[in-house]
Amino acid sequence: MAAVDSFQLLYREISRSCGFYFETLALVGALYTASRAVILLRDCCTLVRVHFLPRMIPSKRLSQRFGDWAVVYGASEPVAKAYAEELARHGISIIFVTRDHTSVRDTAASLSQSYGVETVVILADFALDQAASKAIKEAMRGKDIGFLVNCLDESLASPQSLIEMPEQSLLDLVNKNIAVATLMARLVLPGMVERSRGAVVNISSGACCRPMPGRVTLTASTGYLDHFSRALHLEYSGRGIFVQSLIPFQIASGGQQLSSRQGWFAPKPEVYARHAISTLGVSNRTTGYWPHTLQYGLMRCIPEWIWVLGSRVFVSLS
Repeated sequence: MAAVDSFQLLYREISRSCGFYFETLALVGALYTASRAVILLRDCCTLVRVHFLPRMIPSKRLSQRFGDWAVVYGASEPVAKAYAEELARHGISIIFVTRDHTSVRDTAASLSQSYGVETVVILADFALDQAASKAIKEAMRGKDIGFLVNCLDESLASPQSLIEMPEQSLLDLVNKNIAVATLMARLVLPGMVERSRGAVVNISSGACCRPMPGRVTLTASTGYLDHFSRALHLEYSGRGIFVQSLIPFQIASGGQQLSSRQGWFAPKPEVYARHAISTLGVSNRTTGYWPHTLQYGLMRCIPEWIWVLGSRVFVSLS
């Protein structure tokens, strides 16, 4: 074998023998880059289609598309209360289902006075017996129910270990956020199917996207509501029923003590509700607010093992 007396000669020989592999790797890299560019373009088009076009293009009134009445469960939560007000602003009458009359009594009176819609407050404690279901059915009788809004309990967002939760509190949370939300859909859906129109909106949290330390009940409850909504939409979309899973991230409560936390990525409940209701009938699974959709896109890009590692480090430092 001839001696190699030049680096250029050695490089040329290696390049000649490996040229095919270099070209193959370059082709693979180009295809991967092109696929990521197509995905990015698709996500941008989806962002515009879901969050911007519905707000710019006039559409039918909500009452014409879905119905004249809405049933709202969990209206004591700021987001659900703001969503109910946005529905009332569009001329939708509201049936509030609650365990605490005082938590929504003022809201119901305010909506009737401000927007001229009818409001009904139903006291329903599902922990007792099935009498609550009878009261809701009686309130819905003869009404064109076009909307059902279920909202997750905001208290789940507070960090708390599973073993630190009292057993009764755990049972109440599961009953309120999973069992009752499912039962409410069961009560409202027959009328919607009969009229071949209606919308079911389940408001949970973006916590369903990734596990979070200290928030086991939150991620589990949001995960259930999210998958329940998607399965329900698959089953009933062919019958004219639109089921939407709203998975917002941080929303400011609007209180004076939290005013400093309000901002672009933490909107007031009324701002979020105004954005979210414009996506109704457009996307069956969305954050409802385009800055939150950007957050969701960034979170989706992070591998779960990196997310888990970062969460553990954050918890240990705090």
